[in-house]
Amino acid sequence: MPLQYEKKDKIAFITLNRREAFNAIDPTTLEEMNTALTDFRDDDNCLVAIVTGTGEKAFCAGADIKTTIPFLRDLRGEWWRQPATLMRGLELWKPVIAAVNGIALGGGLELVLSCDLRIAAQNARFGVPEVKLGLIPGWGGTQRLPRAIPSAKAAEMLFFGDPIDADEAYRIGLVNRVVPQDQLIPTATEWAQKLAELPPLAVRGAKEAMIRGTEMSLDEGLLLEAKIEDFLVKSEDCVEGCNSFVEKRKGVFKGR
Repeated sequence: MPLQYEKKDKIAFITLNRREAFNAIDPTTLEEMNTALTDFRDDDNCLVAIVTGTGEKAFCAGADIKTTIPFLRDLRGEWWRQPATLMRGLELWKPVIAAVNGIALGGGLELVLSCDLRIAAQNARFGVPEVKLGLIPGWGGTQRLPRAIPSAKAAEMLFFGDPIDADEAYRIGLVNRVVPQDQLIPTATEWAQKLAELPPLAVRGAKEAMIRGTEMSLDEGLLLEAKIEDFLVKSEDCVEGCNSFVEKRKGVFKGR
């Protein structure tokens, strides 16, 4: 299977599994990614997802040139027929962590950018080389990269198509942390477990307000924030959170 999907202790693990192709994304991977992400979104018992790749060389080398480019050509003028994923088309407010175990190029970097938190192994490399193929990043790279890092650095990466290493990615704010390869999944799992212990409605509300707010004016964003806060303040989790704080105990949250 080009994608492995498993759930354990409220965490969904989504692993690109085409080691022989550096975990490049083919049409079947897109379909399976849609299925896995939709299941994660709709499972109330699953609160956080970790996206990674098989092996220690590649998170994802991008779109599989031999299969995905012909697939996209067949959909020319009807791009909306592509399977909905994190990169485009799937609305998902649960937090997603990218555990970048190797190269993340083209669609691989675009998948990283569509995740909320990003942890990189020391050997990870990041780039959007599509311009060298006569293309531009078509899964969100031209839009998310300038929102994630300084615009001049985004332009350099997009125009030249050259990769950067993990330390540079950390320096410019593209990733949250760089760790040794053997600490990558343990660190991502630790972060996921911490998120899973927090009030889930509040975490999702924070994500929704942050992401949707970037597309709004400040006044519109403040209104969105107020509406989400108004909903949360009446939730059972908010009552439990306040009570557990006052009573100096660990809260038990139910997502209600």
